[in-house]
Amino acid sequence: MATNLSIEQMKQLVRDHFEDFVNKRKAAVIRKNMTPDFYDHDGPGGKPTDVDGDEQMMIGMYKAMPDLHLTIEDIIAEDDKVMCRNVWRWTDASGKKMQFQGFVLWRFEGDKIAERWATVTPPAEQTSWAVTRP
Repeated sequence: MATNLSIEQMKQLVRDHFEDFVNKRKAAVIRKNMTPDFYDHDGPGGKPTDVDGDEQMMIGMYKAMPDLHLTIEDIIAEDDKVMCRNVWRWTDASGKKMQFQGFVLWRFEGDKIAERWATVTPPAEQTSWAVTRP
């Protein structure tokens, strides 16, 4: 089934999803934004999962990284897909500022997200060269 959303509507749903799911720590929002048969090709540990697996992964991240914050650096869309480049930042237990970057591709069906693919860098200590430019 094709999406009935415009390019801008899809991009906004992705922005809103990341804001709620990651930055506002509302794990249950995944059930509103994803299709019932949502498939994450690159879930926790790089293994495929579903809504339940992604929700549990984020709950774990909320506990391990209480100040976790995601910034979308770039977002593009075409047909039924949205691609974004993100930076995830948090403070680890020792007080170090940490971050990783990733690319996420979302495929839409109807007015919801049906599939996700992701590639991320290993977490690294934030250094001056790794900080996003103004």
